[in-house]
Amino acid sequence: MQWTDEAILLGVRRHGETSVIAEVMTRDRGRHLGMVRGGRSRSMQPVLQPGNRFDVTWRARLDEHLGEFRIEPVKLRAAQLMERAQSVYGVQALAALVRLLPERDPHPHLYEALDIILDHLDEPAAAGELFIRFELAVLNDLGFGLDLDQCAATGERRDLIYVSPKSGRAVCRDAGRPYADKMLALPGFLSTETRVSADREGLLEGFRLTGHFLARHVYEPRGIEPGAAREGFLQATLKALATSDLAGPAPAANG
Repeated sequence: MQWTDEAILLGVRRHGETSVIAEVMTRDRGRHLGMVRGGRSRSMQPVLQPGNRFDVTWRARLDEHLGEFRIEPVKLRAAQLMERAQSVYGVQALAALVRLLPERDPHPHLYEALDIILDHLDEPAAAGELFIRFELAVLNDLGFGLDLDQCAATGERRDLIYVSPKSGRAVCRDAGRPYADKMLALPGFLSTETRVSADREGLLEGFRLTGHFLARHVYEPRGIEPGAAREGFLQATLKALATSDLAGPAPAANG
């Protein structure tokens, strides 16, 4: 059996004396493993770094076998990703999220989103907002999507500022006011009404929101820990954002 696809490297582990097992997120075949012969060589080690994008060809006698990868580099961005703390943590945290998905289960929209986020990890506000949206997309694909478009109590689509920690549905200001101390905040940048950019407080609210539902629906039922990369990414992003604010407004990003 054989196929060829685009792939982003999530990580590698040793396999024998000279090879590695590569874990990738492919566009059309989801998260996939394969052996790369000679992957521990001096020429291959700089290439097989998390965040790099390849064209991969997978071969195996049977579909259920581990198989082998032949890789052709397309975008080598690992060196750039290692220049900033938020990028280093971000790659690790994104890989951990992808590993929550079943192996070989296609999620082409998540592949596209992952590729975009990796290109923006050096922009703290954009990186934080995109990361939170990625977590929401992963929750949705796992069957635990949030409904942030209308109020759970009234059906109102305006003035949505809360999210119910039980149902994962948005709640408007008036309906949620009596229970405000029990509600999660809905960040303005996730509102279809305001369309504001993420700031420090919005990122904190967003991370609390997605963290709550990831813990409730994914980590706790599976008996796993979220790991330190997510918190490291948040703290490094907030620090970079604060530094950027002190330095003055940044030029507008293209595209």
